[in-house]
Amino acid sequence: MTEKEQNVQHFLDLIKKSRRGKFKIYIGMSAGVGKTFRMLQEAQSLLKNGIDVKIGFIETHNRKETVAQLEGLPLVPRRKLFYKGKELEELDVQAVINLRPEVVIIDELAHTNIEGSKNEKRWQDVVEIMEAGINVISAVNIQHIESLNEEIKRITGIEVKERIPDKVLQMADEVVNIDLTADELILRLKDGKIYAADKIQTALTNFFKSEHILQLRELALKEVASQVERKVENEIPRTSGLRHEKLLACISSNDKTAKNIIRKTARLASYYNSKWFVLYVQTPKESSDRIALDKQRHLINNFKLATELGAEVIRKETKHVSDCIVEVTEQHQITILCIGKPHLNLFKVILSTTLFNKLLKKLSSSQTDLVILS
Repeated sequence: MTEKEQNVQHFLDLIKKSRRGKFKIYIGMSAGVGKTFRMLQEAQSLLKNGIDVKIGFIETHNRKETVAQLEGLPLVPRRKLFYKGKELEELDVQAVINLRPEVVIIDELAHTNIEGSKNEKRWQDVVEIMEAGINVISAVNIQHIESLNEEIKRITGIEVKERIPDKVLQMADEVVNIDLTADELILRLKDGKIYAADKIQTALTNFFKSEHILQLRELALKEVASQVERKVENEIPRTSGLRHEKLLACISSNDKTAKNIIRKTARLASYYNSKWFVLYVQTPKESSDRIALDKQRHLINNFKLATELGAEVIRKETKHVSDCIVEVTEQHQITILCIGKPHLNLFKVILSTTLFNKLLKKLSSSQTDLVILS
């Protein structure tokens, strides 16, 4: 893309952004902290102040306090669908757009829509509604953020299936953390304010352990702090001496390793609010006629993950891995190069060549930092 085309695209992006509705997200460390309750409180306040606010989709989980907050708030009828012999309900995106409220409340941002829906995920519904110029208030738990998937699994032992790309949080004009101490949250659980009585003990011995809650709370606080920093950087002019970071993640065909490198680099890119790339160097032994089908499938999934997290994927074919990394680093003016630990495949390839010294020498004489990810 030429400089002229980039300028035009930048102006078009500004126009689209000005037309787009505002986006506010309530984020919490787990279910039961009070995100839905707080959204409904805000809706009541907006309504009293003459704002046309409607409930697009809310999930009360039959919690008495939350249900009470719904009183008097106008609801958008849900879309009813039959799936596997059952009548289910979804957010009616078109009904919201047709009604054009000033503000719409949409819960469960990470929800996966019923098969056959226009959009696969609810966050995509939200983007469509915002693009129609409608302001949205939504909510999500920290464990549903894509780049934190491995971290959440390490903390809780549970792999969360429903996730949102980090770019969704980055689209938000405001991110608010609903915070409770671990003791307060566990007390709410024991008092039956989160789950039904028959589920309380199971929750206490699994997800709602004090040590889990503390770590999830820390992640939520860090995420919101990161969002505030990003907002400051976007809205307050930078000093001319500040370096604009560009990150490059180097991956191999090792599925687990690659996912980890992609997610960790995405977190860094999010922190720096910077452009980032994923580089896969295909060596002759990984050519399409030699690489196993399952590895090919994993590679495609990793490219998709990287794209969803906001990266630009670069694929190269060469046996000179180190030379290729240096070339891409220079070409894209990379400031931070992210690679895996020595026991990982890609690093083994680099170490097995004398060109590794060349890579280090190049980096030492440039402004590029080398980050070795665990």
